[in-house]
Amino acid sequence: MKIFVTGATGFVGNHVARALAAEGAQLRMLVRKTSNLSLLEGIDGETEVGDLGEPASYASALEGCDAVMHVAADYRLWIPKPEAMYKANVEGTRELLRVAREAKVPRVVYTSSVATMHFRTDGIVTNEDVPVTLDDMVGHYKRSKFMAEREAMAAAEDGQQVMILNPTTPIGACDVKPTPTGRIFVDFLNGRFPAYVDTGLNLVDVSEVARAHVLALTKGTAGRRYILGGENLTLKQILDKMSAITGLPSPTTKIPFAVAATYAFFEELITGKIRGKEPRATLEEVRMGRKKMYASSARAEQELGFRILPVYPAMRSSIEWFQANGYAPKAGA
Repeated sequence: MKIFVTGATGFVGNHVARALAAEGAQLRMLVRKTSNLSLLEGIDGETEVGDLGEPASYASALEGCDAVMHVAADYRLWIPKPEAMYKANVEGTRELLRVAREAKVPRVVYTSSVATMHFRTDGIVTNEDVPVTLDDMVGHYKRSKFMAEREAMAAAEDGQQVMILNPTTPIGACDVKPTPTGRIFVDFLNGRFPAYVDTGLNLVDVSEVARAHVLALTKGTAGRRYILGGENLTLKQILDKMSAITGLPSPTTKIPFAVAATYAFFEELITGKIRGKEPRATLEEVRMGRKKMYASSARAEQELGFRILPVYPAMRSSIEWFQANGYAPKAGA
C-alpha cells in the first residue's frame, strides 16, 4: 500500500509514519524546505518537498497512492498572526482533500483533535455524539481544527472516503517542539511548575494513537469521528505521577483561575507582544483549563480495535526522552 503522509516530521505524525512503515507501507512524506528531517531517520520512505498551502507543490506525489494520512497541523496556543493557523489547518486541509479527490486516492485519514468536542466544567465525560458548535471553541487552535474537521465531514458527505480521528493529548518520546502538553512535562522537570489549577486532561500513549491510524485505513467508516484517548486525569494527578517517576516534588499550591488569567495576561503582554517570544502561559490556555477535557474512546475501541493503555509507561517514556535530549536535567544530575 502506497500512502501519502503529511506531518511526518512532527510528534504524532512521526509515530504514525513509523507505524505505517512497520506494516510494510510505501511512504511518500510531505516535508517543507525548512523542515528538520532528523526524526525521519530510520523510516523507509520517500520525501516530497512541498507545502500544504501550495497544492501544486505536492499534487503529483498523490498520483498512484492508495491513501492519504493527513496528520500535519499548526498546533500552538499562542500565535501572533492567527491567519497563518487558519491557512494551514483549514485551507490546507480543504485543498489536500480536493487534490486527493482529483488524484482518485481511495481513502483519506484525517487527524483532527479532541479539542473539537464539547466539554464541560463539571468533568462529565464527552463522546463523539455530544452536540457541539463553533461557538463552543475556545481560541484559534480549537476554532481552526473545528473548521478543518467540518471540511473533512463535508467531503465525506459528498462521497469521499474520509475517516476522522480525534486524539486527546498524546504523550511519549520524540515530542521535539514540544507540544503544549509536552511543555507541561518540560516545565515540571525544570522546576518551573510551582502551582496548579483545577483542570483535567485525557492523556494517551502516542504509540497507540499511531496504531489506530493504521487500523483506520481498513476499519474506519467515512464521515465518522473516533476519539483516541487513554486516562482521564486531573492536572494534579498528572503532576503527582510525574513526581513518582522522577522523585521531583509535585506542587501543592492550587491557584484560582482569576490568578492564572492575570499571570497569563502579563505573560502575553510582556513576553509575547513586547519581547516577541512565546509566553509560558496564555489566556487561551487558562480559558481552556476551565473545562475538564475528559473523553470516552468507546467507539474507537468497538469499531477500530483501539486499546486504552495505562498512561504511566508513556509518561516515563516522555520524561526519559526529554531528559536524554537536553530539554531537562538528566535523572540524578
